[in-house]
Amino acid sequence: MPETTTAVTADGSTGDPAGKRPSTRPAGGRRIAFARLRDLALIPAIIVIAVVGQLVSPVFMQADNLINILQTMSEIAVLVLAQTLVLIVKKMDLSLESTVGLAPGVAAWLTVPVGAGHGLGLLPGGWSVPVTLAVGVLIGVVNALFIIRFGLNGFIVTLGMLIVLRGILTGISGGQTFFRLPESMLYLGTTQWFGVPVSVWLCLVLFAAGIVVLGFTSFGRSLYAIGGNVDASKAAGIRTDRVLWIVIVTASLLAALSGLLLSGRLASVASAQGNGYIFTVFAAAVIGGISLNGGKGTMFGAFTGILLLFMIQNVLTLGGVPAQWIGALNGTIILIALALSRVTGGKAQE
Repeated sequence: MPETTTAVTADGSTGDPAGKRPSTRPAGGRRIAFARLRDLALIPAIIVIAVVGQLVSPVFMQADNLINILQTMSEIAVLVLAQTLVLIVKKMDLSLESTVGLAPGVAAWLTVPVGAGHGLGLLPGGWSVPVTLAVGVLIGVVNALFIIRFGLNGFIVTLGMLIVLRGILTGISGGQTFFRLPESMLYLGTTQWFGVPVSVWLCLVLFAAGIVVLGFTSFGRSLYAIGGNVDASKAAGIRTDRVLWIVIVTASLLAALSGLLLSGRLASVASAQGNGYIFTVFAAAVIGGISLNGGKGTMFGAFTGILLLFMIQNVLTLGGVPAQWIGALNGTIILIALALSRVTGGKAQE
């Protein structure tokens, strides 16, 4: 008896048996409406935090403070965007936080003059940005090679890569901080357009592009289908390996860009740059509705997740709460988000 092939919808659900052209439409209008409703789930919480912040300190709603929140958020927000792409296809990339440090670190190492900031001075300063992005792409290619070509576990591969990249950055920097960076590395972190840092504009543009790609293109639907059921996606004609290659390499490229934004704002690259970022990234993704099981979540949800986290951190800072409690807060938020996910979605985001 011949096997039947199951079509995959955009959200990873199954459709009609084989014999018909696979449909990429969602299972039903009510599911779409519910998904859109969940996208807005954090908006009330953001409004509440804004009100609480104003009560805690009148400084909270001032333009300078709001811009500061957005600028410091933008660097990790780009990292959240990268991890969101990876999680939707049911993968996980722990090495992104180390890419944030190593990519600009290699650029600084090669472009900063000898004796002026611990660099080698081998390349002109104008090469710093291309080198940063190229290192990000190279890391993504290596990750994809191990995960897709050799079929190794993505969690273990990227955990190993995280350790390797962190060690390389420590080695090339000698445990010190690169400073006196070339102007090209400082531009994205220091320049303002219309009174708003370039990094904020870039972050908003990237998330807008992510919303369009995931919500309105066949490539975006392929990501959800692969995250829902990779075998059924292959049967539906989706070139899953190619899509996964694009996602993993793009995520590393975005992580390198995130590191460039951070280095530009701080005007330096520390040997520990990016360490611990992955916890904030996962916290933002989970509370933003991104499923660790793949196939669910949106860019808008991820954006509101990281925005809520940084607003809470800013309120705590203005309220005089020690920074050491921020980590505990992120963990608590993840646990609460998992509980709420079970209540609203029928099962936890495992």
